[in-house]
Amino acid sequence: MPKTIQKCLEETLEDLTEDELRKFKTNLHEFPVKPGYDNIPRGRLQKADAQDLSELLLDSYSQDYAVEVTAAVLRRCHCNPQAEKLVAASGIGNQPSSSSHRHFIDQFREQLIQRTATVEQVLDKLLQKSIINEGQYQEICSKETNQAKMRELYKLVPSWNDHCKDQMKNALKDVNPYLVKDLEGK
Repeated sequence: MPKTIQKCLEETLEDLTEDELRKFKTNLHEFPVKPGYDNIPRGRLQKADAQDLSELLLDSYSQDYAVEVTAAVLRRCHCNPQAEKLVAASGIGNQPSSSSHRHFIDQFREQLIQRTATVEQVLDKLLQKSIINEGQYQEICSKETNQAKMRELYKLVPSWNDHCKDQMKNALKDVNPYLVKDLEGK
């Protein structure tokens, strides 16, 4: 009999060390969720064990989105094996890695890092759309070169869904339409 989504989430979270679980909770609270969803309050997360967390995730998000969020936050915490195990066990969310379609932001990572000259303007748009928070904005802006800023921004991308990546592409298109047009032509 196949496992329930709650059981998949619970077993995945039970596989984390105490430190990894603490990082997971912190990142889960800060994760940029899709419009129409809210982050789980920090107070409820701090006291939660693996079973409580799986229930909170399912109460806060749909089953599919709970798995998507959990896998993205695990990747953000560098718990990639647990993220992949969750995706495989649940059967949800494994289309991006197996699909030949890659999002523009992923496909042109290196070119965007090298060629984006107006990173702060892109960051302003992402902050305005709540794709990044003020702390992330400040951390990225503290880097010396545009390439370093873009690399720092790209550290967030693995935890983003397509909506967030679309917002980044739109920001890039608004700020530097010729760069995006050039890359889309490739």
